[in-house]
Amino acid sequence: MDYGPLQRKLGYSFAQASLLQQALTHRSHGVSNNERIEFLGDSVLNCCIAHELYQRFSELKEGELSRLRANLVRQETLAELAQQLELGTYLNLGEGELKSGGFRRPSILADGLEALFGAVFLDGGFAAAQDVIRGQYAALLEHLDPQTLGKDPKTLLQELLQARKIPLPQYAVVATKGAAHKQLFQVECQIPQLAIRTTGYGASRRIAEQEAAQLAFAQTTK
Repeated sequence: MDYGPLQRKLGYSFAQASLLQQALTHRSHGVSNNERIEFLGDSVLNCCIAHELYQRFSELKEGELSRLRANLVRQETLAELAQQLELGTYLNLGEGELKSGGFRRPSILADGLEALFGAVFLDGGFAAAQDVIRGQYAALLEHLDPQTLGKDPKTLLQELLQARKIPLPQYAVVATKGAAHKQLFQVECQIPQLAIRTTGYGASRRIAEQEAAQLAFAQTTK
C-alpha cells in the first residue's frame, strides 16, 4: 500500500517504514500490532496537548486546563481527526473487523491515531511528534474557547435552549455521499420554536451535527 498520501497529511515522512506499518496494524490482524505503540502515543499526546494549553492559556487553573485537555484527547475527537486523515483506508484489520466495518469504528480509529503519534515519537523523537500533533490539532486549538471549558457546540446549544426553556434541537441526516470509508454526511439541525434551520457537513454524523449545532448556536445568540 502507498502510505505517501497519509504521510503528507501528517506532515511527516517515516525513516523506519516498519514503525508506520506496525502503528497501522490492529490486534485483530496479528501479533505484531499497534497496542504498545498506542500506549506510548497516548502519553505523548497528553503531554503535547498539556504543553500547548499551558502556553496558550496562562490564566487558567489546573482543573480548567485538565477539562480542556480531556475534551481534546477523548475518543470522539481523535476519531474525527483520524477520519480527516482517512486513516481507516490504511488500517490493517483482521477479516472479522473488516466485515464488521472496523475501519470506521471510533475506538479503532482513535487508537490508530494515537499509535501514529507514538510511531512518530519512536521514529523522530519528541519534537517531531509535537510538530505532527500541533499540525493535526491546529484548527481545534485555534478555535478553542476557554470560557466554554471545552464544551462542544451541541452541548452549548442544548444548555442555551434549556436555560431559555426551549425544546431541544432536532437533528436529521438528509444525505450521505461517497464510499463507506470516505462518506460525507449532511445533517440538518432544526429549532422550530425559533424558526432556525442549519446544515452541517462532515466525515461522520457527529462531525456534521456539531457543525450544524455551531451554526444554530451562532444564530440563537445574535
